[in-house]
Amino acid sequence: MEWPKFLKIVAMWGNHKIRQYRLSTGHTVVLDTNYGKVCGLQRKTVYDKELYFAFEGIPYAKPPVGELRFKAPQPPEPWQGVLKCTYYKPKPLQRNMTLGFVEGSEDCLHLNIYVKTLVSEKKLPVIVWIYGGGFQKGEASRDLYSPDYLMKKPVVFVTFNYRLGALGFLSFKDPELGIPGNAGLKDQVQALRWISQNIAHFNGDPNNITIAGGSAGASCVDLLMTSEQTRGLFHKAILQSGCALSEWVTNPESNWGLRLAQNMGYRGGEQDVDVFRFLNQFSSFEIASCDQNLVTQDEVRSFLLYAFGPVVEPYETDQSVILRRHIDQLPKAWGNDIPVLMGGNSFEGLFCYRMTRDDPWFLRNFHNILPREVTEACTQEERDILVRRIKKHYFGNEEQKEISLFEGLNICSHRQIWHDMHRLVMARRTYAPKTPTYLYRFNVDSPHFHQFRWLMCGENIRGVCHADELSYLFYTALSTHLDKSSDEYKTIERMIGMWTSFAATGNPNCPELGNAKWEPLQPIGSGVEKCFSISKDLDMRELPEADTMALWDSLYPKEALF
Repeated sequence: MEWPKFLKIVAMWGNHKIRQYRLSTGHTVVLDTNYGKVCGLQRKTVYDKELYFAFEGIPYAKPPVGELRFKAPQPPEPWQGVLKCTYYKPKPLQRNMTLGFVEGSEDCLHLNIYVKTLVSEKKLPVIVWIYGGGFQKGEASRDLYSPDYLMKKPVVFVTFNYRLGALGFLSFKDPELGIPGNAGLKDQVQALRWISQNIAHFNGDPNNITIAGGSAGASCVDLLMTSEQTRGLFHKAILQSGCALSEWVTNPESNWGLRLAQNMGYRGGEQDVDVFRFLNQFSSFEIASCDQNLVTQDEVRSFLLYAFGPVVEPYETDQSVILRRHIDQLPKAWGNDIPVLMGGNSFEGLFCYRMTRDDPWFLRNFHNILPREVTEACTQEERDILVRRIKKHYFGNEEQKEISLFEGLNICSHRQIWHDMHRLVMARRTYAPKTPTYLYRFNVDSPHFHQFRWLMCGENIRGVCHADELSYLFYTALSTHLDKSSDEYKTIERMIGMWTSFAATGNPNCPELGNAKWEPLQPIGSGVEKCFSISKDLDMRELPEADTMALWDSLYPKEALF
């Protein structure tokens, strides 16, 4: 990133910190929890200065340090007196997205609760947000997920930290170690248990909880809908630009713990206990410094993007979250009985802009374009036929030798995000035909308000990138103050209206949509799936990518689609 842009980010970030501080009223309030009293702070929204209450940095589990490192979380210890919860605690250990240095804390299992009012005739619906970041980055903070827009509505909004990288997803096969993996997902389960048991203290309805997430957070939502650990802990789900069918969610087995140890100087054998002892002598900071340097360039070119993420656990424990492949869980998942709102953005692949621009190998080499599970099921001759089929669809030429950057990014949109969501849509239409599933396609292309596109691509690129819809749900460190007559502000009102209406009732239709009506998907066999187009105008329409989804469907054996 060029220095002027970096300085702008730093300046905006600093101004945001000052602005957030000034928007607190200084008035505090003390509430009970099942573990002790907490003191929160009254704040004001950035628009209209509406009041809400913020309780930040509440521990939902014991600190995952010492003997608890890499392991499933434990419930928090009760405390005496009043715990000051007027600011959010450190993020999980991770590399800074811009400069690459390690920041955060191993003691990170805290949550934040924001509520419009503490007294109402009925308890309020609850929205719990699970952040994305490829299981390597992310945080529950007002810098990224401030509740200002949501606090215009009568809801309770909750964010929480979960462990990332090796500290959250290291997995060993040896049951004696008690580290089968998915500690970060188990953090999420523990947070949801805490919320279910305590949210009534904050005027939240424990029987009306919606979990929502973007990108990797959306895949977590999808995984939690199939885990018996979470049955009854939430009642609706929102998946934004991601699901657990994506190959980037669960990586192929590659003994990442051993590779991490070798990267840190280990020269011993492959026994799990020896690798664990070696790793455990290092500080959490040292582990976080090394756990993202393991993926080779060839692996990245095969769309293997990171080392540590969700795994199928090698043995069962009382806290197991994933014991089978996700696709095998879908037919009988308990989540088939709850309403789902899901969708993506019109040019998701822009998130690969910098990676593809700096290494254009993919634009000249198509043999890695097939999804990994398709490649593994084919002969080389069959793979060549499928690659030619892809070229014919996108370029009208089976022998296309090289493509442009944006042609490649368009293919990434479909390969990495849209087709996997389409597979989940088909599963919902098949296995949950009587349960509402609402599909959206976000296509509001603001020239100045898309923060993630700006970070990933720079100021001169247009299109609706992966994660750009978040600009309209959360006030962040990079947000600008909008004129209320602008299309961007109108989109904020629409998005908040739909998301909170769905959280309250299971139906996203709301007054902010005017005459437009969002219809749920029809069961499989009822024709091409329709989506709700969120653009300057709103309407139901056939998914514009329907023909392309059919192409990607044709690459798979029918039984492997969903």
